Amino acid sequence: MQRILIIEDEPDIGELIGFNLRRAGYEVLTSHDGIEGTEAALRERPDLIVLDIMLPGRDGYGVFRELRRDPRGVSIPVILLTARAQTEDRIQGLEAGADDYLTKPFSPKELLLRVKAVLKRSEAPTAVADFILGPFRFDRNSLRFYVDGEPVELTATEFRLMLFLSERAGQTQERNDLLRTIWGYSDSTHSRTLDTHMKRLRQKLGDHGSWIETVRGTGYRVMNSDP
Repeated sequence: MQRILIIEDEPDIGELIGFNLRRAGYEVLTSHDGIEGTEAALRERPDLIVLDIMLPGRDGYGVFRELRRDPRGVSIPVILLTARAQTEDRIQGLEAGADDYLTKPFSPKELLLRVKAVLKRSEAPTAVADFILGPFRFDRNSLRFYVDGEPVELTATEFRLMLFLSERAGQTQERNDLLRTIWGYSDSTHSRTLDTHMKRLRQKLGDHGSWIETVRGTGYRVMNSDP
């Protein structure tokens, strides 16, 4: 049974989310403030976190940053939940590396669909464990990534994005195809977060960042040999 941690300070909303998740077959953990929620996430290491932005103690963005700094939380998928519907707030959440973003009010059916989609994207593939391209090695089973034999911490979304491009090395991937494959959406909001993820990937690759090439007006590709 997959476990989902709800970090939400409004009892009615937390209970609504929990009820629907339990009815769908998930085990549910709950927390009501940012500090307690961070500790619970790192201690319990759930399969997914539904994280409200407006929290006492530490807001949702602060919780998210703490999770991504800790090896125990770096790969846990997160759906941000907030009453803020403005595009800039949505962009901020997605650019931080969140796996999805849902605004209040929302329908329980929509929440469940997004939960299922994020969990499915985060599952370790059953194919051959290792994929190697030049200095890069991907362990599909553990979702770990190595550069020149040294581990590099990637979020689950960064791992999927880098692996997708590397498996198609030398082939230009259009922006909309990347958005639909990695995020399940294709719109201007996600287009901006795609660029942010590519920028972060290049930074994490260090001297090998030049393996990722921007194809102006089209998308991105990973080179199939040392550039």
